[in-house]
Formats: sequence, C-alpha cells, structure tokens
Amino acid sequence: MQLQDTFGRRFNYLRLSITEMCNFRCNYCLPNGNDCDTPKGGLSITEIGTLVKAFAKLGTTKIRITGGEPALRKDLVDIIKLCKQTQGIEKVAMTTNGFLLNRDIQKYQEAGLDAINVSADSLDPRMFQAITGNQKLTDILAGVDKAIAAGLKNVKLNTVLLKQFNYQQLETFFDYLKHHAVTWRFIELMQTGDNGAFFADNHVPGSMLKDSLLQQGWQRIVREKDAGPAQEFSHPDYQGNIGLIMPYSQDFCKSCNRLRVSSQGKLHLCLFAEQGLDIRHLLANDDVENVCRYIVAHLQDKDATHYLGQGYTGATKQLAMLGG
Repeated sequence: MQLQDTFGRRFNYLRLSITEMCNFRCNYCLPNGNDCDTPKGGLSITEIGTLVKAFAKLGTTKIRITGGEPALRKDLVDIIKLCKQTQGIEKVAMTTNGFLLNRDIQKYQEAGLDAINVSADSLDPRMFQAITGNQKLTDILAGVDKAIAAGLKNVKLNTVLLKQFNYQQLETFFDYLKHHAVTWRFIELMQTGDNGAFFADNHVPGSMLKDSLLQQGWQRIVREKDAGPAQEFSHPDYQGNIGLIMPYSQDFCKSCNRLRVSSQGKLHLCLFAEQGLDIRHLLANDDVENVCRYIVAHLQDKDATHYLGQGYTGATKQLAMLGG
C-alpha cells in the first residue's frame, strides 16, 4: 500500500497535532484565547505510536509535530523520541511558538528532533506583543540562537504577513538574515471560519513579496522531496534564506505531499477539509493494518484543491485546530 491520491500526488509527510491548546493570543488565530470546547484527553502516546507506525508503513518519512503549542504537553520529549525511533521515519520536525525553546532545545535534540520552525511575527518587541499578546520575544530569539549553536541544521522562523502590523517592518527581517543562517518564512494570511473581517483588512498577497525578492537578486532554491509548500530563495549577500508560503497562488495544491491528524485522532485530507475522519477507534486497538487500509481508502476522496480562492474555509475555525 502506498499513499497516492487520484491526482497522482504522493504523500510522505505527516503533520501531527498533539494538542489544540495554545498559550499565545495571536490576533490572526486566537485573539480571545482557546474556546475550551475541545474534548479533554487528546491522543495518548500509545495511540500516537500506532498512528506513526501505520504512516511509516505507508511510506511516510517525515513527521512534523504541531499544536496548538506542542510544548504544552509534558510528554513532548517522549513523543519526539517515539517518532524518531519508528522504523521508516527519517526526519522529525516541530512547529512551536518557542516559549520553552531556550530551556528545552537540548532535550528536543537529544530525543531526535531534526528540524524546528519557530513562530516570530515581528522582531520589534512592541509589535510582537501587539500581534501575539506575549512579551517573550527576547527569550524566544535566544532559544533560536541556542538551537543554531547546538548544531540543529534546519532552523526556520515563521511570520504571518499582516498589512496593518508587520508588513512595514520587512527590512528588520532582512537585516537579521544577513547574519543568521536560518530560513525566514513569510506566510500569506489565510481566511478561516472566524477571521473574515481581520483577513479583509490584513491579507497581503505573497506574490508581491516574491516579485520584490526576484528584483533584488534572490534566487529560487530547489525543494527537497519531503519539503513543505514554501518556495525558498537565497542571496549571496545573506547568510539566511527566505521562504514564501502562498496558499492563494495558482497550483499551490498541485505539489501537496502531506496529510494531517488532529489531537483528537481525526484524519484531515486537507487543512480546509469539511471534516476530519475519525480513526481513533483503530488507534486504541493498536490495529496498524486497519489504520493503513482506512487511510489509503479515504485518501481517494481528497480534492484537487483547497478552494480558498473561492472563500471556502471548510471546518477550520482557527489554525490552532491543526497547527496550520
């Protein structure tokens, strides 16, 4: 059995959410905090083990641990270790807001973490607080420095482009990249079920930034086979690279290579699918074979596109539900 849909796309990348909870209040995601309407008791580490074995058996080689904020789970290190030690899994990555990164990066790395993406929506502490509702920017950036110093080769930072907030501060990100060997990824704001007005006021097409980069001499980098959706660019005058995630661009979904599982054990064929498909009853029984069959069968229902351009947001009320 192989993970391939009816459009010929192959899937070797799993985004695994281990919690919907987040301790930041980002204005584009959770401005009022979590609704606390998610059932208690996310996937246990035993259920995660069954899930990861099934995906590995189907050819998955990369797992990204997401949230919410994954560091809110006390067993995060054990989850990283479990994923890394599963036969067939070659790369374990994590997306985090970085609030414990300065303290725990060594533990993550020792457990087998290969790559980390850290959300950082501004390099100005006041703007960072305005966007995230949090004052930990200095500590987060110290954690990024520690990750680089520890030898983690794949360190990326994520910024959601917001017209009324950080878009006028792009030069500060460029200055940072002159002296830091990281990839800074700029993400187009996506419309979700509860941010319609905010989206209308703050959406910036990623194509505008792409055109500017090309005019300044940035060159496109060839993507790795298990890479996410970002288009990456390098420049000889900068130690770091730039990535652009542009979900509203033409053919964005054509190269899709990833599936998602929520912290409640639901398979999502797309971030903006109408609903998740419950597979938790199979995980509870450690039924790897039936998990594989279920995933392969339902993958054939995956659509060609996410329909974001038509204003469709599916069941995604806010991005913390699945970690983007």
